[in-house]
Amino acid sequence: MRVCFTIDTEFSIAGAFANPTRQPVGVPMVRCDVDGRSQGLAFLLHCFRRHGMQATFFIETMQRHYFRDDPMCKLAQSIVCHGHELQLHVHPCWSVFQHADWRQRVARAPRQDDLAGRALDSTIGLLREEQQAFAQWGLPPPQVFRAGSLQHDENLYRALAAAGIPFSSNIGLGVYDSGLADYQLLAGRHMRHGVLECPVLTFADWPGHRKTVSVSGTSFAEMRGLLEQAYAAGLELVVILSHPFEYVQSRGDGFHLLRRHAVNQSRLERLCAYVAAHPQRFQAGGLAAAAAQPLTPASSRNPLLRGRPWHTVARLATQVMYDRYGQLLLAARHARQP
Repeated sequence: MRVCFTIDTEFSIAGAFANPTRQPVGVPMVRCDVDGRSQGLAFLLHCFRRHGMQATFFIETMQRHYFRDDPMCKLAQSIVCHGHELQLHVHPCWSVFQHADWRQRVARAPRQDDLAGRALDSTIGLLREEQQAFAQWGLPPPQVFRAGSLQHDENLYRALAAAGIPFSSNIGLGVYDSGLADYQLLAGRHMRHGVLECPVLTFADWPGHRKTVSVSGTSFAEMRGLLEQAYAAGLELVVILSHPFEYVQSRGDGFHLLRRHAVNQSRLERLCAYVAAHPQRFQAGGLAAAAAQPLTPASSRNPLLRGRPWHTVARLATQVMYDRYGQLLLAARHARQP
């Protein structure tokens, strides 16, 4: 069974649409420097290198409309140098910054980041623009697409096919549910309008509640149990979601006051070690390579895996206590600043 670690690598609007005193945050959202050391991107790269794994980094390119000096280019090239896959991620809200009257536009139409419900021609235009960004950065054309906030509808898949992008990982039903019957995808590989969708694994962490697997929102015990269930169910692929900023805690505006998120870093380290320790069952690698494997009757399996309630309770308790502990430490550090 292939296991794909996918990292959405993006900058943040940081409340600038709602509050004119705030500004978007760029490189700090990816590097996540704490005391001069990157606890975001560099931590991820070193973790995957220690365990001999290739991951997939979904690079958000639309932010170039605000960050005109193109800082994501250097980050992307650093990731390539570490041997990882780079694929395409889009948050269309950034495109509003190409207009001088962007504040007025946001006031009139606040849902600037929606991909679901967008006109087909508009989505095709966005995709082709961002394919050009990859070309300008000297990167291979993206083969896999992930929508911002995992928003999707049928037009998105039609647009991907028209743009020549063969694979996608747009669906995580614990994050966004389109309500469309053909897109209730929990796992596996599924052809939609000529595009092969590889959803982020979604499971039931509590009776009647679905949760999409992410490092920040799923404990190691839960993820280990889900890998074992997925293997026993004959699944070919498990996709796991993460972001660089999940590995720090922050306080205040601007993403300046940070501390290392030891719980999330430990989760990823333990999960990578577990996968690496069982090569007869699990193979970690890039998502494009996994998606491109020949389809089999098992590819379209779509089971709802189930967590254990005591694991859910333990995870929630840990997150609440650690978040409070971290905020107390950050508040104390803030108080000591001149």
